[in-house]
Amino acid sequence: MASEISGFNEAELDKFETFRTIVERLRGEGGCPWDRRQTHDSLKKYLVEESYEVLEAIDNNDMAALSEELGDLWLQIMLHSQVAREAGEFSLEDVLRSINSKMIKRHPHVFDGKEIADAEEASLSWQELKEREKKGSQSLLAGIPGSLPALAYSQTAGRRVAAVGFDWENADDIIDKLVEEVAELKSATTQEEKNHEFGDVLLVLASVARHMDVDLESALRLANARFTRRFQYIEQVCRERGLDLRGMKLSEMDAIWDEAKKEVG
Repeated sequence: MASEISGFNEAELDKFETFRTIVERLRGEGGCPWDRRQTHDSLKKYLVEESYEVLEAIDNNDMAALSEELGDLWLQIMLHSQVAREAGEFSLEDVLRSINSKMIKRHPHVFDGKEIADAEEASLSWQELKEREKKGSQSLLAGIPGSLPALAYSQTAGRRVAAVGFDWENADDIIDKLVEEVAELKSATTQEEKNHEFGDVLLVLASVARHMDVDLESALRLANARFTRRFQYIEQVCRERGLDLRGMKLSEMDAIWDEAKKEVG
């Protein structure tokens, strides 16, 4: 006989309908006060947080954490759908109908027998079909969320305009442009000029990353994680050796930094 958890049959815990029932009860009469008071607006920060926790699990190659964090992200989608259903805005079925229809229409090479050569052609086909759906009335850059991290926005915008040929031919050309932009940054004198030129450097770096098939946000997250591990190693070594971090010379810290690169990656 299957065991139960607070009235739910344990054998049903891997079912989608169980999940929907739980969210409905949380939002319903006699449900959780916190869940009941949530709105689309109040849930925004949790959606962002959960998305980044998914990315962190992927960065760490932690599949157990990824499984759990995807569930947390799914909960945010379900809560938004339930809030919308209660307000008569849309239903979960509308969400599913929309995404299923979109996937079928934008993959004619899978569902309608259209021939494509490779992943790049599939990406171009997706963009063409998307533009056709919009009837060409919107900018290619329309729909990129302004709330995206700035580096991710740059890379997404570059990818979209590259689809119509507005792009450098190869990474070497972009690196030449990067050298030019760095020179302009070095010659900047006012704070306004420095801000302007630094932004240009980052924008060109986004193009370099795209041509090298590097995801900027992921690369920087991983670099931040390496920096954190290495600096925390320095702090630990200083504690163990009785050293005063604030009184050390940079060369002394650099020596321990080199140790950290070998010890913690």
